[in-house]
Amino acid sequence: MPTEFSRALNIDVPLICGAMYPCSNPELVAAVSEAGGIGIVQPLSLSYVHGYEFRAGLRYIRTLTRKPIGVNLIIERSSKKYLERVHQWLDIALEEQVPLLVTALGNPNWVVDKAAAAGATVYHDVTSRKWAEKALDGGVDGFICVNNRAGGHAGTLTPQQLLDELTALGKPLVCAGGVSTAGEFSDALESGYAGIQMGTRFIASRECSAHPDYKQAIIKAHAADIVLTEKISGVPVSVIMTPYVKRIGTRAGGFARWMLKGHKTKHWMRTVYTLQAIWKLKHAAMQGAHYRDYFQAGKSVEGVTDIRPVADIIAEFTDALKSGAMR
Repeated sequence: MPTEFSRALNIDVPLICGAMYPCSNPELVAAVSEAGGIGIVQPLSLSYVHGYEFRAGLRYIRTLTRKPIGVNLIIERSSKKYLERVHQWLDIALEEQVPLLVTALGNPNWVVDKAAAAGATVYHDVTSRKWAEKALDGGVDGFICVNNRAGGHAGTLTPQQLLDELTALGKPLVCAGGVSTAGEFSDALESGYAGIQMGTRFIASRECSAHPDYKQAIIKAHAADIVLTEKISGVPVSVIMTPYVKRIGTRAGGFARWMLKGHKTKHWMRTVYTLQAIWKLKHAAMQGAHYRDYFQAGKSVEGVTDIRPVADIIAEFTDALKSGAMR
């Protein structure tokens, strides 16, 4: 079932493995692409967690697959030094002929300008029509529609509500959140989405380097166990309710909330939170439940019951599409 999204990127299955800090190890990214979808590189995960200089990491992935991969760029202007690194990552990605860029949290117009000159495609993360219209003005090729069932920074709208809001914009839409089974995958495509982005399901795969405790937490969790915490980044992030999360609570402190409301101070506070989160999430994912267990996941945990090779997961989805086409 080719879609506008899969045709544009020349991939077999309209399926993205979303960028995940700290879980996007090179082997996972490559495995998804090699199996017919497209894996997305998360630069901080590649370098800070898995120890690769960015260009070297991209080239290592290329030794594992020659099929298309993507790169995630968080382009919020909260830190001048970080934004300089984003510009460097973008230039390197285009020099290494990465065909897909997924942007988030900022105006993507400058990314689009560079990408268009290199023949690359840009999709932007959105949670509502307001942000989609701004990105549309920036010239993006499509949208990653982050719904209220997603892991990480989830949206507030259901998959259907986002589809209804954004279809009129005339760009391909990718459903992000709530999909972990072949049936959910097929249903999302049949509803009108041009592609699906998954993260949680791929953490519970053999190729993901996350700690076994993390994978088992996903298998054991139900949708009702997913809560939003402000204590990772200052804005709600979807995590599994563990004893640690329950003990410390999910609300940011009074001072932090005051800082986050200020036009200037919110950027400083988010930077502080981000630096803490980079360290906390890395250790939780790599060291498991012996550490403070912040396990990011979406409500799609409900459909994750085992740890399987990426190729088997994607083959199941592909078979479901073929069966639907035959009907």
